[in-house]
Amino acid sequence: MNLVSSQYAPQACKPRAHHFLQSEGRILPLGAELTDTGCNFSIYSNSSRIWLLLFDQNNQEITRFKLIEKRGKFWSTFIEGVKAGQNYGYVVESDDPNVHNKLLIDPYAKALNQALEWRPEIEQPNNHCWVAKSVVVDDSFDWQGVKKPRLKDSDVILYELHVKGFTWLNPKVPAELRGTYLGLSHPCVIAHLTSLGIKSVQIMPVASFMAEPRLMELNLTNYWGYNPINFFAPDPRYAINDAVVEFKTMVRQFHAAGIEVILDVVFNHTAEGGDGGPVLSYKGLAENSYYYFDNMDSPDLPKRHANFTGCGNTVNLDLPWALKLTLDALRYWSTEMQVDGFRFDLAVTLARERGCFEPYSAFFKALFQDPILSQVRLIAEPWDIGHGGYRLGQFPSNWYECNDRYRDNIRAFWRGDSGQIAEFATRILGSRDIFPKNKRSIHSSVNYLCYHDGFTLEDLVSYENRHNQANGENSRDGHGHNLSSNGGVEGPSFDSRVKQSRAQLKRNLIATLFLSQGTPHFLAGDEMGRTQQGNNNAYCQDNEISWVDWSLDSTKQAELAFTQQMIQFRLQSSVFSQLSLVDDGFELHRDAVEARWYHPDGHFMQKSQWHSATAQVLQLELESSEEHWLLVFNASEYDVSVEFPAIKESLVNWQLVMDTSVNDGMLMQSNQVMPKNGTSFANSIMLLTAKEFIPE
Repeated sequence: MNLVSSQYAPQACKPRAHHFLQSEGRILPLGAELTDTGCNFSIYSNSSRIWLLLFDQNNQEITRFKLIEKRGKFWSTFIEGVKAGQNYGYVVESDDPNVHNKLLIDPYAKALNQALEWRPEIEQPNNHCWVAKSVVVDDSFDWQGVKKPRLKDSDVILYELHVKGFTWLNPKVPAELRGTYLGLSHPCVIAHLTSLGIKSVQIMPVASFMAEPRLMELNLTNYWGYNPINFFAPDPRYAINDAVVEFKTMVRQFHAAGIEVILDVVFNHTAEGGDGGPVLSYKGLAENSYYYFDNMDSPDLPKRHANFTGCGNTVNLDLPWALKLTLDALRYWSTEMQVDGFRFDLAVTLARERGCFEPYSAFFKALFQDPILSQVRLIAEPWDIGHGGYRLGQFPSNWYECNDRYRDNIRAFWRGDSGQIAEFATRILGSRDIFPKNKRSIHSSVNYLCYHDGFTLEDLVSYENRHNQANGENSRDGHGHNLSSNGGVEGPSFDSRVKQSRAQLKRNLIATLFLSQGTPHFLAGDEMGRTQQGNNNAYCQDNEISWVDWSLDSTKQAELAFTQQMIQFRLQSSVFSQLSLVDDGFELHRDAVEARWYHPDGHFMQKSQWHSATAQVLQLELESSEEHWLLVFNASEYDVSVEFPAIKESLVNWQLVMDTSVNDGMLMQSNQVMPKNGTSFANSIMLLTAKEFIPE
């Protein structure tokens, strides 16, 4: 047994008696690996001396051991007598007073004993009582034979939600489960998702995080969780007792219902911030092995953190240990936690080598060849704020990419902006200018109208300006180019005409999303008119601004029903969920679809008409061997008489299926037949069929 001299003992927490024995450990795997007799501890560190500290359940230090097994920068030891639930941390000897004798979180910790909250004491040398402790975890769990859903790409509709925000106000979730992993997978939540037709939940970050000191000083918090301190441990904020077991239970319950789990992950930066930021883990153990620095090629100059992320620091996956850490974390979530895929925040950062985006980066190649990670769903936010950081369409072919150009064009088109019609046609057929046919899947484009970082759908049609006063920055934060409209009144309105106009605009946007080629992304609560009161950057609002309101009036009920029907429409039609166009080289494919564009007068669109600055109405005919559709889009403020294209079978007429101008937003009766000449009502979509195809 090894005890360090008293100069390294924390002043606030005195060591107590212990019954552990130390022996030689193994270098790999990193982290804390439990055995029948104790636990192997292994950690990567640049330090010359390192100690393992063990704590009781009251955060009081029990004992500490000097690590003596060293291979390169790997340190290890085996402690006999350690059991699951043991709290631990590390202390290193350093000439840097910002590192020396600070308790450090194990980068490979699979659990933390408490949520990490910043406080000034964390910055002090003897911070041991205030820093969250790493926890030894027993990985055993009964999955009850439940397997991953393994969804087809055409079945994927990404439904983005927050663990707390989605359940906190839901009266059907038991009070003690609201805001937790178990609450999120409660049968009433699963019933809501199933009734919508959702089979993929995209959960906002759950890896353990810490709110920025600046926010804590403003009595705010990092509600979204995009400020991780550990890449493995599920945050205990969302747990009742055991975050690991409860997270696994949540995944098991989702999988049993046929719903896959996509995690929003943040590997581009950490909560340690930039120069002068807190020392919590990586900075104290091996700062140069994890982060980018602006002057990496000038070792004689003081280090200065690079900031490609806007969060103070940047994790450098061009370094082998940062890359290994990230891949090990992804593999852990994929196997031990049974997660089905990942949405990568600021994904461009992960593929930077020597500061520049590399389409053939080690990160991409490692994922592609990995037998586990090559099988999971990979979704990129294809940008960061560094030089050359916008890379939409440049990720590997097996990736999905969040398509902000889809968002902007669809918003602009339905807002009534001029000159949008040509791009609109490109966006709803899969953005093949960005994701070229025969090179990228038709599902590559993640189409979205709203994301967590922006207006909700209700606010998109109710506000022209952001209203972020609650964030404490005088509304200077958040995106200023929202392409939103308010119907003539900023914010809530009791004017029936304004309310009707907003409801119709939302139906146009929802219908466009689910009738477009690509992978739809839908923000939780948008099916029920959720509002953030005009706040388009609610990252720090852990209150009613961010929580989903489950109270439904008749208007919200109608919007929910319309969303359900459009999703069912998409899922039951191969044309709208997995289009294969004839000119994509699928001439011999039985499901190949012919796409024909028409002017409102019934003639094929001409080149000059595509470039018209005033054109706002067009028709799209989609015909396969099994289905035959006509979509009429009218983004103008006028009712337009439309000449429908002729149908080859002379005895068949176009049948109206859906019209967003109808106030209740429901599907039309199956026996309703449209005349040859129809009227497209202002700001609306008509969907017609020439075959008997009505969703159940």
